[in-house]
Amino acid sequence: MPEPRPILIVDDDEALRSTLMEQLALGGEFAPAEAATIAEAEAMLTAEDARFDMVLLDIGLPDGDGRELCARLRRQGLRMPIIMLTGADAEQDVVRGLDAGANDYIAKPFRLNELLARIRAQLRVFDNSEDAVFTIGPYTFRPSAKLLLEPARNRKIRLTEKEAAILKFLYRAGGRPVGRQVLLNEVWGYNSAVTTHTLETHIYRLRQKIEPDPANAQLLLTEGGGYRLDPTAGRAAA
Repeated sequence: MPEPRPILIVDDDEALRSTLMEQLALGGEFAPAEAATIAEAEAMLTAEDARFDMVLLDIGLPDGDGRELCARLRRQGLRMPIIMLTGADAEQDVVRGLDAGANDYIAKPFRLNELLARIRAQLRVFDNSEDAVFTIGPYTFRPSAKLLLEPARNRKIRLTEKEAAILKFLYRAGGRPVGRQVLLNEVWGYNSAVTTHTLETHIYRLRQKIEPDPANAQLLLTEGGGYRLDPTAGRAAA
């Protein structure tokens, strides 16, 4: 099962935050976090180790307008989907929210199942877009382009489709080991006749591309009967 997707809920309504925290955590699909103000949300989103796949953002916050935060995040290069949750549902409010960079706009009160469906839809679109960018060690990883960029050395590393899929799934695991069979099923499909030897061959070739010393792997580790990605390894050197 894929690692839960981290989602930040930004709303000053404590009861609503509590409900969303509880409902989003059910089933293990999402890993919600919460903020009650713009300042708190911005600190969480721009922290060095921040990783949020989506933001649910209210407009009326105690220390400002959520649309201004949205626009600021976009100017800073943060491209995760942002869904506005607000009672201000007049046409001009919707337009202002979308113009600020929001991906979707849901008026309060809303139905939880509709919110969940829109969250999943936005994540699907984002995961396959050019905007999906992950940091792995010294590299910027663009899964849709099957490309790793190493800015410090002005280097591009081309990946095969399977290599990109392996890296993406291991990144989504949040630093936890993923068993060989699980990874094989996720990348090649449950009905595939491909063996773990094929996976091991792809891991070997991937290490040759991304590890400074493939014989002493730091990013792509063998662990727990499978493999683990350490996205923080090698960043200081970059």
